[in-house]
Amino acid sequence: MNLSFFDQFSSPCLLGIPLILLSMLFPALLLPSPGSRWITNRLATLQSWCIDLITKQLMTPLNKSGHKWALILTSLMILLLSINLLGLLPYTFTPTTQLSMNMALAFPLWLATLLTGLRNQPSASLGHLLPEGTPTPLIPALVLIETIRLLIRPLSLGVRLTANLTAGHLLIQLISTASAALLSIMPTISILTTIILLLLTILEVAVA
Repeated sequence: MNLSFFDQFSSPCLLGIPLILLSMLFPALLLPSPGSRWITNRLATLQSWCIDLITKQLMTPLNKSGHKWALILTSLMILLLSINLLGLLPYTFTPTTQLSMNMALAFPLWLATLLTGLRNQPSASLGHLLPEGTPTPLIPALVLIETIRLLIRPLSLGVRLTANLTAGHLLIQLISTASAALLSIMPTISILTTIILLLLTILEVAVA
């Protein structure tokens, strides 16, 4: 059975049931839950350090009232990081290559950010729709343009993220296929192609 390069982006199924939910829940199983018999080890220390670092980077620019978002944002960051890195392993599936999942995450978070800004700081939020020093005749056109740009932001960012992940996975599969095909014909070219594949894999880890 011949498979196309895009079959890696289709959600695997078992008995007709998509396994995307299981693949999204699996990273959470890697995080130990604290208990009375929880012994601190290297893995737990590394995970705690990563969580503290992510939380500090996210919450430093915000004031104290914005720190209540720390739990949901840190959890989202760890979930996305885990499923993106697991998706680079062979015979795995990356849920974030699906535009539906990226939009399902982007739209509610964008809407929550917009509504929170309008509720807490309406003047500053509406002020972003009009750049400072704009000539009076251009004010209606710029307000319309900025409003459209604000509304399409989750769509454009979601499509861009999906395209980046999809292109990276396709390049990895194309280069690995070419390297395997050239191994018996031109070993030197195959070794050079493998080096390029390793460099691309490092780049994809950074993207993930």
